[in-house]
Formats: sequence, structure tokens, C-alpha cells
Amino acid sequence: MRWEQGRQSENIEDRRGMRISPGLAGGGIGTIVIVLLAMFFGVDPRMLTQILPSDTAVQTPAPAQQQTGPDPMKQFVSVVLADTEDVWRDLFQRGGDTYREPTLVLFTGAVQSACGMAQTAVGPFYCPADQKVYIDLAFYQDLKDRFQAPGDFAQAYVIAHEVGHHVQNLLGIAGKVHQRQQQVSEEQANALSVRLELQADCLAGVWANHADRARHILEQGDVEEALNAASQIGDDRIQQRSRGYVSPDSFTHGTSEQRVRWFRQGLESGDLRGCDTFKSGRI
Repeated sequence: MRWEQGRQSENIEDRRGMRISPGLAGGGIGTIVIVLLAMFFGVDPRMLTQILPSDTAVQTPAPAQQQTGPDPMKQFVSVVLADTEDVWRDLFQRGGDTYREPTLVLFTGAVQSACGMAQTAVGPFYCPADQKVYIDLAFYQDLKDRFQAPGDFAQAYVIAHEVGHHVQNLLGIAGKVHQRQQQVSEEQANALSVRLELQADCLAGVWANHADRARHILEQGDVEEALNAASQIGDDRIQQRSRGYVSPDSFTHGTSEQRVRWFRQGLESGDLRGCDTFKSGRI
């Protein structure tokens, strides 16, 4: 992926090395809010044991650490975020709307968000309450080693997917899905979550299409990296790897085949209208 010469976003909040002072971690309405936000906006509900409501939690700086040289991973995610900003600003403008840029928060170990306190095990996530994407950069090593999905464009796909959730939030899609999920069974709510996640995959593909047309970011093998990443994090493959069996009714993100197909749909068409997973007869 050709990213080194790209502009860097100013919407980076670096909280790496900051300490979490836990507050109240009991149940009640705080827990309910966290569960709903996790289900409806991109956090895998299977990891909810890693997310704690903490109304009094405070994130404070750790002792200062000496920066001894360049920070290539921070530069990388900053360039990818800037590229998503450029693409979605243009696409929103074409539709007569204004794109509000999300903030990307870098953290280590655990982080306090408006959606609650989350640990690294949750993985990258988007919080609609503060319109921020959160990522512990250690996840990229996990993506390479645990999920066998190396490569810089696979890493860019992860960010683009979470930004896709931000786009859904701005367009009002996520809110409508949330309301509908309140009215249906758990199985039906999971099915709606799958469509929401697959649409975010498709939106990531739309970003890649327009970014490559405008700035020629793709190199040989990049598309395969992203498709492999999408495949490796399908619900069926994750469940088979972790449980030894697959339970389709509990899927929240889609199968490997579905995630690959919808990312490819966005990548090849570059058309936001082609990402309507909610009207598609074939999910």
C-alpha cells in the first residue's frame, strides 16, 4: 500500500501509556447501555466481559516516556484516517451533506470511552456516543499472528471498517437498526447486526475504490490482503477456531464468505447505493 507520502490526520488522540483508575463496575443501567452500544455499533458482544461501565473511571497519564525515534504505526494509521476523511468528505458533499470527521484514539491495554471502559481484548471499535474509533495498535500483531492476516492494507481495512460504522451513524442507519432490534427476538437482532457489519465492510470497500482512483494507493497483493483479513475474521471461522463448532444463530458480523463478498462489492463498484445490505435478497 502506498501510504508514506499521504497527509496525516489531525484527528488522532494518543492515549497510549495512560492509566485507568477504575470506578464503579457494578451492573444496572450502565451495563445495559454498554451491551446495547456494543451490539449495535461494532463491538463483538462475545467480548462484553472485557467492557465495564465506569461512571467514575478516570484515565490519567503515566510517567512520561522518552520518544526515541519515529512512530511509523502512528503515522500509518494517521495517513489511513486522513484518506478516509478525504473520501467520505467528497462523497457526502456530492450528496449535499457535510461529513463530520471521527477521532481515532490510540490506547494501550484499556481505555475509557463514552461507551464505557474497554480492554484490548475487545479489539478495535467505534463508539457512537463520542464519535470516536478506538484501537490498541497491538491488535495488528494479533491480526498477523492469531488471524494469519498480515499486511498494511489488511490493517487499513480494519480502520476503514470502523469508519464505516461512523458513516452509518451519520446517515442514521445505525439508529434505525437499533430501534428495530428493540422490537425483535435475539436471533433476529443478531441477523440485523450481521447486516450492519457487512454494510460496514462494503463501505470499507467503497473507501478503497475511491482512494485508489484518486491517489493510486493500491499495490500488487493489497486487495488479497484485505480479502484475507475479511475472511479470517468471519464469525464462522472465529467460532470454529475458538469453540470447535459453529452456531449461525449467534453470528453478529457475518461469515467469512459474506464479509469477503461485501467488501469486494464496495471495492469493485465504489457505489454507496450498492451497500444496502438491508434490502439485499442475498446476505
